Amino acid sequence: MARDQVAPDKIEAVAEITDRFRNSSAAVVTAYTGLSVAQLKELRRSLGENAQYRVVKNTLTKIAANEAGISELDEFFEGSSAVAFVTGDPVMAAKGLRDFAKDNPALTIKGGIVDGALYGADDLKKLADVESREVLLSKLAGDIKATMAKAAATFEAPLTKFVRTADALRSKVEEQGGADTPAPAEAE
Repeated sequence: MARDQVAPDKIEAVAEITDRFRNSSAAVVTAYTGLSVAQLKELRRSLGENAQYRVVKNTLTKIAANEAGISELDEFFEGSSAVAFVTGDPVMAAKGLRDFAKDNPALTIKGGIVDGALYGADDLKKLADVESREVLLSKLAGDIKATMAKAAATFEAPLTKFVRTADALRSKVEEQGGADTPAPAEAE
């Protein structure tokens, strides 16, 4: 079914969903049958500000996804469907969905698309196990800082060793009475 076969009153809905697909870094399709309105509200809240969870009509959403260039999701639009449109970190959204599904088995993750790549339900669960972008960046920064500190210590070591050797040599010369050292020249 193409957009031209959609009823005129549904064209706006297709356009809106198409825009959501195009403006999202990820879209996760779920089945929600058996969840109450209160549970859906709790799920939306748990996903945070960077994701919108929307109950969708399969036919209209397939058309919208295809218009957005995402035909890989067609297989997931069977039965009850809702989509989490993610505009922020996909890992955080995957964690939110996974954690909610643990407490509410009626939510089933079908699959999704993340940065243009198709993910099955198992792949999304693995994605949820990845640490957030912020944590990974802070670990990377810590590793870089540690590497720089090691490099600085490596570059500083020969100079420090030279200074210690020179001090030891000066001390030894002073102990021997300075016999071998020339007297400093006096200013005339």
